[in-house]
Amino acid sequence: MLGTTTPDIIFPSTACLLQHRLGANGCAAFDVNAACSGFVYALGVANAFIRSGQSKKALVVGAETLTRMLDWSDRGTCVLFGDGAGAVVLEVAEEPGIYTTKLHADGGYKHLLYNPVGVSAGFRDDEPNHGIRVMMTGNEVFKVAVKTLDRIVGETLEAAGMDESQVDWLIPHQANLRIIEATAKRLKLPMERVIVTVDRHGNTSSGSVPLALDEAVRSGKVKRGQNILLEAFGGGFTWASALLRY
Repeated sequence: MLGTTTPDIIFPSTACLLQHRLGANGCAAFDVNAACSGFVYALGVANAFIRSGQSKKALVVGAETLTRMLDWSDRGTCVLFGDGAGAVVLEVAEEPGIYTTKLHADGGYKHLLYNPVGVSAGFRDDEPNHGIRVMMTGNEVFKVAVKTLDRIVGETLEAAGMDESQVDWLIPHQANLRIIEATAKRLKLPMERVIVTVDRHGNTSSGSVPLALDEAVRSGKVKRGQNILLEAFGGGFTWASALLRY
């Protein structure tokens, strides 16, 4: 399962292209477009596949090349985004590593964060990059993101039968430091227990959570047996979380 809003081509899916390059022909392969929530959405789908017995092992990827769809004259968006990718492998185990996942969306907020063109909507040949660009009302996105992520934190903990004190690390989507700080405050976590990479990578959309997870593991901060909360919020709006034991 590959979370992306910037596929190589319209079809076949980027997941199919990657599957072939890996020599894994025959297994299910598909893209998940949930904007910045794409990786956590894909993780939730993969978890459901494994729990249902549909799969024994799954490769979950988040990958984006957002710099190819930016309007470089719009300083309100072009300085925020970056390119990046990361992946995890899930497999059957005697004890579950993922306690719970929560996936949500509300298309009523489409107008606050979107790309205005596409195959059906049409492209704009009189505009740079055929009209492909990120349109965002940043202050409104911030307000909804903070409130929504606050709710999903509570929902996730309740579903897992846990409380804030049992969360060792927060690994959030790297969109905005103020949003990250607000979520950490909701969890009563000091920023020392939050993985932050936005200052170096920018917002890499569905690539941001796996990139931050990789850094957390490689740096030795996250240890085996610790509980990690992943959360993300993106265009749609979409929002998602995963509470797991590393």
